[in-house]
Amino acid sequence: MKRRKFIKNSGALTAGILTTPVIASSTPKVNNEQGPINAAKGTIPIAICTWDFGNATAKAWEVLNAGGSSLDAVHQGVMVEEDNLENQTVGTGGRPDRDGNVTLDACIMDKDANCGAVLALQNIANPISVARKVMEETPHVMLVGKGAEQFAYEQGFEKKNLLTEKSKKEWEEWKKTSNYKPIINIENHDTIGMLAIDKNGDISGACTTSGMAYKMAGRVGDSPIIGAGLYVDNEIGGATATGVGEEVVRTVGSFLIVELMRQGKSPQEACEEGVKRIIAKNKDKQDFQIGFIAINKNGDTGAYCIHPGFTYRTYTDEGHINNPSASYLKS
Repeated sequence: MKRRKFIKNSGALTAGILTTPVIASSTPKVNNEQGPINAAKGTIPIAICTWDFGNATAKAWEVLNAGGSSLDAVHQGVMVEEDNLENQTVGTGGRPDRDGNVTLDACIMDKDANCGAVLALQNIANPISVARKVMEETPHVMLVGKGAEQFAYEQGFEKKNLLTEKSKKEWEEWKKTSNYKPIINIENHDTIGMLAIDKNGDISGACTTSGMAYKMAGRVGDSPIIGAGLYVDNEIGGATATGVGEEVVRTVGSFLIVELMRQGKSPQEACEEGVKRIIAKNKDKQDFQIGFIAINKNGDTGAYCIHPGFTYRTYTDEGHINNPSASYLKS
């Protein structure tokens, strides 16, 4: 049953679909240099993502610059990395679990708080697209494992072997010791989270990952969990996370950051408080990375992490910049 039909039959109100004309604007100069370690001033339209995924923000900006919606921008933006075989932390070519299976997680959320997610999805190249189908074509928010895979086939997605030869060889080498120890800013570089605001001022977000390399079969982190790895409130702003997902889940990190912005904190202040909450719950353990990014309704951005090394991309009509994030620990 389609989501809209389900809601209508339940007596809920449905919103009209707005169409936006294509607008022309200048393409900003790409800047591959790192920007200053501080929060960016507000401007819209804007696309922002975790880490230095410049091709992803470039795609999102292409959508925004043509007058497209923030939802289409984040969807198409993160798909770039899902299809990037050189990226072994997202989509096809992602590192497998300890049993050799590539399992993918993703979620998406729009301006009206509609959301969809898939967890532990196998054999499908673009989990973010399946998550959007869950949001738009079902009365549910999350589909998991075999159920999510079957739904994808019913929606016309093709079965694909996601384990590339490179990732397979690395997994076979790992099995010789089976030593599971995530490396800060390397193995934890496992997520692309993206937020965007379109010309109408509407906010959407998307998050997609193959999760921790060599995780236990069935493990799911924060990335596909609405409120943990991603949260959007169109009245306030949005936030998304990367790093050790278990720690983000424990504080419902992205929701926390948006609520802190609701209380009056800037995106930067909210991200810093989000990291400090995690630190407070891990006083004797700091050998892991967490990174948050956030954006408010004005297009102001912020980012904060535990260890130095986390960066985030911003793309506006003022430029395309990889921004180093300030960190709780300085070395």
